[in-house]
Amino acid sequence: MRAEKLLSIAAGVLIVWGCAGSRSEPVTVRSDGIEISAAVEPPLLRVGENVMWLELRTDGGAAITGADVDVKVHMHAMGAMAAMGGPAAVTELEDGRYRADFELAMGTTWIVEIAARRPGRAVARAEGSLTVGTAGVRLTGIGTPATVKEERHPSEFRIAPGRLQRIGVRVARAETKSLATTVRAVGRVVAEETTLEDVSLKVHGWVGEVLVDAVGDPVNRGDILFTVYSPELYAAQEEYLQALRSQQRARETSAPDRADYLVRAGRNRLRLWDIAEPDLERLARTGEPLENIPIRAPVTGYVVEKNLVRGSATKPGQRLYRIAPLSRVWVEAEVYEYELAFVREGQAATVTLPYLPGRSFEATVAYVYPTLDPETRTARLRLVLPNTDLALRPDMYANVRVQAARGERLVVPQSAVLYAGERSFVFRALGEGRFRPQPVGIGLRSGEEVEILTGLEPGDEIVSSGTFLIASESRLRAAMERW
Repeated sequence: MRAEKLLSIAAGVLIVWGCAGSRSEPVTVRSDGIEISAAVEPPLLRVGENVMWLELRTDGGAAITGADVDVKVHMHAMGAMAAMGGPAAVTELEDGRYRADFELAMGTTWIVEIAARRPGRAVARAEGSLTVGTAGVRLTGIGTPATVKEERHPSEFRIAPGRLQRIGVRVARAETKSLATTVRAVGRVVAEETTLEDVSLKVHGWVGEVLVDAVGDPVNRGDILFTVYSPELYAAQEEYLQALRSQQRARETSAPDRADYLVRAGRNRLRLWDIAEPDLERLARTGEPLENIPIRAPVTGYVVEKNLVRGSATKPGQRLYRIAPLSRVWVEAEVYEYELAFVREGQAATVTLPYLPGRSFEATVAYVYPTLDPETRTARLRLVLPNTDLALRPDMYANVRVQAARGERLVVPQSAVLYAGERSFVFRALGEGRFRPQPVGIGLRSGEEVEILTGLEPGDEIVSSGTFLIASESRLRAAMERW
């Protein structure tokens, strides 16, 4: 049966390629249940127009018609030389035969890729090479063992092991790793806006003694900032004391609580005018109104703004002090528009200061502002940091790094990738000193590694050190072949 099958296939090939004088000897390979026979015309390939004749048959010798056949004759970019060639024009004839017209732009070795698709079936593939001035096409089936002697890939080359050792070539594997993108930005330390406190009066008055008299002074909650004389406050004290006296007299009558509401109203009035509880207690204890009422700090922090001196006249709502608690601060950083995709609230960040070398601060991205600066095309981030030792002071500049996790990605060392114009490639290490350039798609970069989008699979071995020397060897061999 096997002999009959081979005779049948051979007979079919002889019928198809009857005009052997004008074509090269056919080469037959096998891939995924399809036998692909290929010959070229003229037999000795030339610069200019050429034809490849194809025949597709099943394992049983039946002709395959209606297949979607793609033929690509091309050459990769090498150094400054751009890629050349491309898809051939394929026409279906009859009885499983196809014609592919292609053009060769220069006298060199070209890569051949053939793909035959049938509806609902696997794609049969073959690859090989052809050389101007040389007879025929060299071809190897992909997917299943070839039916003829396997030819090496046209881009493959070999370097002696001793030479590899001398030039320091090292090999690494493409690996799947958790990849992260680092977003770097310059930020500025600012006081935490939600904790700022302004000191102002609700009545007209005149400043007496100023106890906290400079910007930058530290204050504690309850410390006296200044004293103020106000006719309204003085009158309110008198009313409160009169209510206390009325309450005392009522205690000796049959309605002892009839003046209590007057006391509560007078005390609340003074409290709402920011008179502190210790001063209200002293007023009730002494029974004497204060001409100069002390105004106290509402929070612990540092004076960042002061708008009064001794004798200043004040009016309701005028900002006299601004106090900033600096036990916690913000760092506002600006990132470029294209980096916004890598930043979100809750991410960990690291802050360093140029004037504190060797020290870093851990922070969290608390907020990403919803607006963009139309001139710089940057967006603001807000980071929150503890500041117990006051190392971070408002208006200091800071360097910010935000780590954005990108999940599991296929990566190789950056030293393994070479760039030729808009294309990138690596050198596959095939063992026994054999190498082959492999085009790859490049994605994210993280430290010394780069993501590979296309062209490699996990575990593929590639050259990671001595890449430029391997590239020089490859170009030299290509030049010798053309010569």
